[in-house]
Amino acid sequence: MVFKRLLGSLGVGGPTVDTVLDPGAARPGGLLSGRVHLVGGTADHDVEHVALELVARVETEHEEHGDGEGVVVFDRHVVGGSFRLAAGAETSVPFTVALPWETPVTELYGQPLGIVLGVRTELAVAGARDKGDLDQLTVAPLPAQEAVLEALGQLGFGFRSADLEYGRIGGTGQQLPFYQEIELTPPPAYAHQVNEIELIFLAVPGALEVVLEADKRGGPFSAGHDALSRFTVPHEGPSGPQDWNALVDGWIQELVEHRASYGSHAVYGHEAGYGGHEPGHSGGSGSGIGVGTAVLAGAGVIAGGIVAAEVVDEVGDFFEDDSDDDPDDGSAEEFGGDGED
Repeated sequence: MVFKRLLGSLGVGGPTVDTVLDPGAARPGGLLSGRVHLVGGTADHDVEHVALELVARVETEHEEHGDGEGVVVFDRHVVGGSFRLAAGAETSVPFTVALPWETPVTELYGQPLGIVLGVRTELAVAGARDKGDLDQLTVAPLPAQEAVLEALGQLGFGFRSADLEYGRIGGTGQQLPFYQEIELTPPPAYAHQVNEIELIFLAVPGALEVVLEADKRGGPFSAGHDALSRFTVPHEGPSGPQDWNALVDGWIQELVEHRASYGSHAVYGHEAGYGGHEPGHSGGSGSGIGVGTAVLAGAGVIAGGIVAAEVVDEVGDFFEDDSDDDPDDGSAEEFGGDGED
C-alpha cells in the first residue's frame, strides 16, 4: 500500500515523495529494502536527508485516562541526503536497512494477526522536515516463532487476539519500549485449568526467548491467579516437528502446573524469574481461530474473511491518521530505537 502525499510543510509546489518497499514480507532481524522516489517541485531544493522511521500502533495504559492507543517510533535510519533536487527532476534513493530483532510479527502463513506496522518517510529540505509518506510493513515470523505457533496449533490451542502493549517485561533483555502479546484459547485438555494463555516472543541475534503467562482458573477453595514461565530456544531449534510439539507441550505442562516456576535451566529450559512490568491482560474476545498449519487450514475462511476485514479497516485508519499521537504525549523520537541519525 503506497501513499503519495504533497509535502505540505515545504509549501505549495514543494517536492513529493513516494516510498516503495520491495515485495514480500520481512522478518525480525532481517533486511528491509526498497526505494524512495522523489519528484522536484516548482523550484530547486537542497535535500538535507531522507530518513525512514519504523512505527507501530501500540496500546497504552494511563492512570487518569484509562487504556488508549498511540503511534510509537521504534527505529530510525537515515538512507540518503545532501543533494540538490532540481525543479521537476525525478530521482530514487535505494535503501536496505536491518529490522530490530524484536520487530512484531504481523502475519502467520499469510493470514493477518491484527498488528499494524508502518514505514514512514521523512524528507528534510532547507531546515524543514516533512513526514509525508507512510507505507504498511508486513513481517512474517522467524522459523523458531513459526515452529512454536505451529506446535501450539497442533496441540489444540486457538488464536484469540494479538496486540502490542506499551511497557517492559522485567528480567528480560527487552530492547523495544513495547512487546507483542498473542492471546490463545486452551484446548479441552487444559480448559479446566486455564482461561487463556498469553504468548510473548523476544528475539535476539542468537536465540528466541518465549514468555508464557497462564490465566489459571480458581477452584472451590482457591482463587484464580496468573502463572509465568520463560524459556529460550536457538533460532534453528531442535530438529523435527515432533521435537517441537514435545518441547512446547512440556512448557505448557510446566506453566499450568507451575512447578519449578522460577528455576534456571540451560537452553530449552526455564530461566530466571520476573521483576518490574509483567505481561498484562487485554481480555479481548475472539473467534477461536486456530494457530498453526493444522488449525489454520480449517479456519481459513474465518481468518481470511473476518480478521482480514478488521485489519484492513485498522490499517486504513492508521494510515489516514499518522500524526504523532505517541503515548504520554512525548515526541516520536522519545520512544525510538537505536537507529542511525
